[in-house]
Amino acid sequence: MPNLDTLHTINIFCHVSSGTLALLLGIFALLSTKGGRFHRASGRWFLGLIGVVILTGLLGVFVFGRNKFLLVITLLSAYQAYSGYRTLQTKNNQANILDIGVGLATVASAFYFLYYSQKIGMIWSPVIIYSTLGALFLVVFYDWLRYLISPQFYQKLWLPEHIYKMIGAFSALLSAFAGTVFEDYQPYSQILPSALGVLLQVYFTIRVCRTTTKQ
Repeated sequence: MPNLDTLHTINIFCHVSSGTLALLLGIFALLSTKGGRFHRASGRWFLGLIGVVILTGLLGVFVFGRNKFLLVITLLSAYQAYSGYRTLQTKNNQANILDIGVGLATVASAFYFLYYSQKIGMIWSPVIIYSTLGALFLVVFYDWLRYLISPQFYQKLWLPEHIYKMIGAFSALLSAFAGTVFEDYQPYSQILPSALGVLLQVYFTIRVCRTTTKQ
């Protein structure tokens, strides 16, 4: 039977390889025609690989006890990927118990991380921690508040919302990748991918809004 170190090595390999493939597919999805066959296929594979990244990341934190900062990055990427997929799937803002439950579990996990980081001392850059948590809370709280938006008006919002969340999941994954590979350059190795994600969110949101207005 493999020992714990061997299992941890296998878990790291699965985590890194699935994350790298997810990033490549995410780039392909961004560059392909939105709504086209290749965009949808790459998006599905991206979500599947994100699931592997999340699972292996959680195993690394809770089973192998490594780098608990991965928890908050995993939460941000996971929630935005889940919510972005649900937005595309439902295309409405009707309250759903599952979606509310996932949001509550995400917020509870984020508060656990915040408590943990305060207990052991802030060993990671506060800029990265608080900005990541702030982005996570912003998305979750928006998802709860959107139930108050009229269904008619929300029909104009679901597509930009899907774009924002999926690019957010991609940039969170890229930030985690860059922060790990270029650890000596933190926090900039994580801030810059996040900034790139914001620029992409703004660009594609404006682009889709202009396209919708012309139709």
